[in-house]
Amino acid sequence: MQKIVYSREVKWAAVKDKLSGEMTNKEIMEKHGIKNRAQIADWMNWYKNNEFYRFDQPIGKQYSYGFRNDFKNEQERQDHQLSQLIMENEILKKYIEIKRGLEKKK
Repeated sequence: MQKIVYSREVKWAAVKDKLSGEMTNKEIMEKHGIKNRAQIADWMNWYKNNEFYRFDQPIGKQYSYGFRNDFKNEQERQDHQLSQLIMENEILKKYIEIKRGLEKKK
């Protein structure tokens, strides 16, 4: 089964139609030739989460964890990666603290 690739124009048009509230999912699907209702929900989630770069992603190229392509320059990408690593480090420290607290209670 071959995956269907929708253009960025179709994705944005579907989101715009959904936001207007004048069309149902079925009408949007018929108008734009979309095969699955879940696809519209995914695009709406991208829109609501300000993940606009995802509308331009080719199929199979989902950018994950610090490998987005919407950075203006290398410094911005590095700053983002640094903030992600700092957050990850804080989470791991908290996990270790909780684990030690639970071990002491035993």
